[in-house]
Amino acid sequence: MRRRTFTAASLAALATPAIAAPSVAQATDWPTKPLRMVVPYPPGGPSDISTRIVIDRAAQILGQPVVFDNKAGASGLIGAEFVKNQPVDHHTFVTTTTAMVCITRHLQPMPYDPDKDFVPVSRMTTSWGMFAVHPSVPARTVAEFVTYAKANPGKINFGSAGLATITHLFGEMLQLEAGIRMTHVPYRGSAPATNALVAGEIQAQFDQTVLPHVKAGKVIGLATLADGRHPDFPDIPTLREQGYGKEGGDSWFGILAPTGTSPQAIARLDAAIAQAMKEPETIQKLHLGGCRVTYLNPADFKARIATETAMFGTIIQKGNIKVQ
Repeated sequence: MRRRTFTAASLAALATPAIAAPSVAQATDWPTKPLRMVVPYPPGGPSDISTRIVIDRAAQILGQPVVFDNKAGASGLIGAEFVKNQPVDHHTFVTTTTAMVCITRHLQPMPYDPDKDFVPVSRMTTSWGMFAVHPSVPARTVAEFVTYAKANPGKINFGSAGLATITHLFGEMLQLEAGIRMTHVPYRGSAPATNALVAGEIQAQFDQTVLPHVKAGKVIGLATLADGRHPDFPDIPTLREQGYGKEGGDSWFGILAPTGTSPQAIARLDAAIAQAMKEPETIQKLHLGGCRVTYLNPADFKARIATETAMFGTIIQKGNIKVQ
């Protein structure tokens, strides 16, 4: 996550008075036009894949088409700001990630308030992540890794997709819980960090992108970063099973509505998402895309956001993590 400078036009838009929302039809009539789903990340990433799979099916259930609009940049801030500044039409929504609503707020000024400007609709999915090490590391369990790290403080390099990304904070989380000290090496994305892990330039990584390399035997998976074991790696325990249980912290993807959106519209979209995510075809598509179903309704999603916002705030504070 890096600081980005917003344009004068963007700042001017923030000061523009809100346009009165049009009256909304009865719940049984919504939606009355195509849905617009803004994805604030590039096409092809896990947030984009999850959104397209789930919302495409949800729109079919609702009987309207959906237009996907990728507005990437500034770690999701540009797309979220765009949606915040649109007139409320009860048919425009935005994909959200853990970073957008739980992490970035602790690190830099944001052009929106996650709690005031948006309303949770549904959490959809969570990326499968794994804690993996290079084969040269003499550890095949998390306990062995912790023992080795304590004997070699600061000598283990762990890579991430960038400073203050969730892949960085996973490592900080383990350091705090286990009382170890590693050296963080930020990269420009997950793929370069994984390449460095395979090459032995770093010794550890906490990410989804290590999975195919674990399967190929190029790196060693020590722990699944999820509430349950990955179906393709049933012999690799979760981090929690090995004594380092975290209270959330997963890399999840969900849907938000701009504040002022009709409660009926939110309820109907949430119901369609919930239905879509029970269907075997949707579940299989998500699995192939590297994600698992972790649906939460609006109230539970709101509570999860609050819990993880506090948790990541503590990690960032204790780890003295700052965005340069």
